[in-house]
This record gives sequence, C-alpha cells and structure tokens, in this order.
Amino acid sequence: MPLNLTARDQAMRNGEHGPAAQMAMSILVRMAEVAGAKALLDIEGAHIDSTVYIGEAGLEYAERLASLGAKVAVPTTLNVSGLDEHHWREWAVPPDWAAKAHRQMLAYQSMGAAPTWTCAPYQTEFKPKFGQQIAWGESNAIVFANSVIGARTERYPDLFDVCCAITGRAPARGLHLTENRAGQLLLRLTEAPLALQESDEFYPVLGHLLGKVAGDRIPVVEGMSVKPNEDQLKALGAAAACSGAVALFHLVGITPEAPTLTAAFQGRAPMEAIEVTMDKLRAARRDLIHGPSEALDMVVLGSPHFSLDEFRKLAPLLLGQRKHPKVKFLVTSSRAMTLLAQQTGVLDPILAFGAQLTVDTCILTTPMLPPEIKYLMTNSAKFSYYAPGLLDKHITFGSLADCVRSAIAGSVVREEDLWEK
Repeated sequence: MPLNLTARDQAMRNGEHGPAAQMAMSILVRMAEVAGAKALLDIEGAHIDSTVYIGEAGLEYAERLASLGAKVAVPTTLNVSGLDEHHWREWAVPPDWAAKAHRQMLAYQSMGAAPTWTCAPYQTEFKPKFGQQIAWGESNAIVFANSVIGARTERYPDLFDVCCAITGRAPARGLHLTENRAGQLLLRLTEAPLALQESDEFYPVLGHLLGKVAGDRIPVVEGMSVKPNEDQLKALGAAAACSGAVALFHLVGITPEAPTLTAAFQGRAPMEAIEVTMDKLRAARRDLIHGPSEALDMVVLGSPHFSLDEFRKLAPLLLGQRKHPKVKFLVTSSRAMTLLAQQTGVLDPILAFGAQLTVDTCILTTPMLPPEIKYLMTNSAKFSYYAPGLLDKHITFGSLADCVRSAIAGSVVREEDLWEK
C-alpha cells in the first residue's frame, strides 16, 4: 500500500514551504516507504542526535540544511555535541577537529533548536509527557522516553531525526502505535535481595542483562521489590539499549504502561519467560568488569550525563578527600546541570577533590584522551560496554562508592558484599 500523504505533506515535498523543508520531507517520505509505513503522524517534540561530529559528511549535511534556512517545527533539543566549548583545551582534542565540531553545533543551533547539548533531555524542562508522539535520537533517551515516561518514539537515527524536527512529522509505525508497545519477553526477578535492589549498582547490571537476553524485543520485568528512582531507571535503560537494542521495557507495577502483568503484555502471552537469578546477575556484572587488572588511570562518571541528584549524591562521598595524584577523575554533564550544581554548592567538594568537568559532550564521541591514559573505571554499564571498542581502553565497572574509593587509593577497589549474598 502506498504512503498516504496529507496536502501539507505534499506541499512540503513540492517545495512550497522552502527548500529545507522540501529536502527533509523528501528524506522522510523515502524512509517511511522503506519502513512500510502507511502514513505520517504529527509529533510534538524532537531530540536531534546528529549534533555529534563524526566526520565531513555529517558536517556537510548540517550546514546544507542550515544554508537552506532550515527551522525546526516543534520544540527540539540537541544531543551531546562533539565539543566541550569550555574545557576542550585541557585535553588532547585536535584544534582542527574542535573547529569542525563547533561548526556543526552552530549549524543545528541556527535551526531554532534549544542548545541543551545533553544525552538526557528527559531531565530538562523539555521532558515530554505520557502519550506524546515525539521523534528522538540517542538510544538511552529513546528507551527512557518510551519506558519511564510513556511518550512514543521509534529508534530515530542520526540525520533522520532532524528531518522529523523540521517537518513536524514522523512515520506512523513501530512504537508510535499502541499495538506495537506490548511486552514480548517476561523476566521474573526471583532472588535479588532487597538491599541489592535498593543500591544504584543493581540497575546498570540488570539493564545489561536485560539487553543481552532481549535483543530488540520488549522485555517485561516482574518481581521488583522497590520503586527505582529516576537516575536508577536512567542507568537501567541506558545499559539495555547498548547491550541489546531495547527501545522500550516495562517494569510491572512501576512503569506507566505496566500497572499489571496483563497490561504490560496487552493480554497476550509472552514469547518466552526467563528466571533472573543471582547467578545470571553476577555473570552480567562480570561482563562489565573486563578483566582483573587493578591498574587505574582515570575514573569516568556521567554516561548518560550526570543529573543534579547525581551531583548531590557524589559530593558527600568526596568531602574532605583528595584523589590520588596519578588518577584523573572526570564527571560529564550538561552545562545546565553543572550550573545548577554550582549554584547549589554541591560542585565545591567535587572540585576540591581534584575532579575535572566536561560539559555538553561525551568522552565516547570526542578525541580527548591522550594515549597514556589506558585504564578506566566507571559506574556506567553503557560506558563500560562501549569504551573498549570506541576508545581502545581497558575498562572496569563498580559502584559510585567503588569509583571514589579507587580514585583515592590509586588502584581499583571494589565492595562485593551485596553480590555475595
């Protein structure tokens, strides 16, 4: 069945709304046809992941749209950029690379998008509402919007997300449609002790396991004894979106589309049911540790970007302490969250500890690390998963408290009590 376009869609495609809208609509129509969509739908917001500079083609694409006068048609946020405008000179970022990354930032900002420069737009004033149709890029943002908020977005890739933002339209398919949001895989949490479920470290590990077993299916988790906070859900979703391709998960009795097990599956039977035992959780945690090395050059926090609550949680752990002189301690966040942390005073003990801040970008997407930094530690399953391949570095995983203790000691130390019960 051919794609059904409205009169306004046709007008944009014909160039009646300007050359930028024509280019965006032409791409949108072609992609919708390839995906088998029957129509387009209106969106109420967008999050553009194309802001990350990855080479000349992406820069040329952004500047071409900007030169054609592109303007976003809906409230639009911008993902991490390739450049921390404030601190890039403190690291090994080549100046010519920085200049091109900055040009790409300016191109997208010129389109009227909000310069949020964060991978966690759901923790900004632009957080969508339940049921809203949106077009978001960035895997952790997609899974959070769908799962935790109950907004609706497909997995929109770089270069296509901006087309949706300019036209205000998206293909009516996939997770935009209620019938495609039902759970497919049941995971029964049977053994995890309450103390472990209450810890922050549990959620990236559970998310890593979730992604590995679910792939691109929609997992439903039954048996949670606690209600996770927003940052714990953020860590869970970010992990599941990279170890698998999870764009939506349901936690029974917790996430908005899963008040009951029956509601989560929309009355259908699961394709498969899996018992989540402590042995499986321990194995998932070992996956993130990547070897027994105690060597440590750098601790990296904030993947996804640190929230104000995470700054507040970190600050008392560092109060009156100093990091080991040979270990770098990096926190990544957005300029907005960092400013809030500064205004509320929680940044002071973090800087006094010897930490460095990187804002508006991601260590995974900017060439900032010098070759002598080889051994990293993080509390992020997402960062632990990607760092070996993207950065060619050794990486190990631990809780936030483990990361702090290790930075002070100058080598990796890890508390195992919660995982041995």
